[in-house]
Amino acid sequence: MDTSEIREKIGRFRILVVGRANAGKTTILQRVCNTRDDPEIHNSAGVKIDLAVIEASREVCCVLSRRQELTCSQRGLHDIENEMVFRSNPGFVFHDSRGFESGGKDEFEKVKEFIAGRSKEIKITNRLHAIWYCIPMDEAHRSFTAAEQKFFSECDTGTIPVIVVFTKFDALYDIAYSQLRKEGKSLKDARELAPKRAEETFPDGPQLKFLQGVRWPPKGHVCLPNCGALIERTAGTLNDEMLEQLFVSTQQTHLEICMRYAIKRTLPKHLDSVKSTTEGYKEIVGTLGNWFPHIYVSW
Repeated sequence: MDTSEIREKIGRFRILVVGRANAGKTTILQRVCNTRDDPEIHNSAGVKIDLAVIEASREVCCVLSRRQELTCSQRGLHDIENEMVFRSNPGFVFHDSRGFESGGKDEFEKVKEFIAGRSKEIKITNRLHAIWYCIPMDEAHRSFTAAEQKFFSECDTGTIPVIVVFTKFDALYDIAYSQLRKEGKSLKDARELAPKRAEETFPDGPQLKFLQGVRWPPKGHVCLPNCGALIERTAGTLNDEMLEQLFVSTQQTHLEICMRYAIKRTLPKHLDSVKSTTEGYKEIVGTLGNWFPHIYVSW
């Protein structure tokens, strides 16, 4: 089945983005969709929502929160069912769990119900295909919150893969830098070695140890700013070949992974059966091209 047929059957690749405020969620989505523009937001009926109205609602909500201890989610100003789509890559549709980071029971139940409901959708196009859980690593947010502990201890996502995305990872470079300086490294050497030291010591840190011990551990994790790793890790967790091809062909920032999956999934099936003729090679090239339709031009 080629990519156009898969898109007709599945539609767009749907991702729930979970995480604290200021975790860099929007920046991640912009990088994945290769844009600096804000997303368009549509409600569950497909009607576009005016961003100016949303921003105004947030400001009102903040005032009310201070005066009456109300949250945006309690007042219904944000709906997890809303769809975020970037014009640069409409093949992705994102859902935002804003408000969940507060750790309240109502917010957790909404996220839990959304995941359960979307996993049972009859139409595959309406199902949730992946979850990106963003956790910032800057100094003020280095420990796990109650919301994060609750999610990984109580939320069964079934077959929907969860990828933990450690954002603002460069904040750990400063810690590594200080350690290297204490070890006697020069300013120049410590600065150059800090990123590598942070990456090497992170696997033994408290964050991964916590995730290894929870009831519902994620399928994997990535440390940003390496956005290519997020694409690759997500693709590697998909156990459905059509979803895998849809995801790989939809993303437009990592050409290498398109080529790798095209070769891995296509060549073994076709090399033995296709004749060594111009037409035969055109067939192979056409099939390979399905993995990156945004750059492939048919013969």
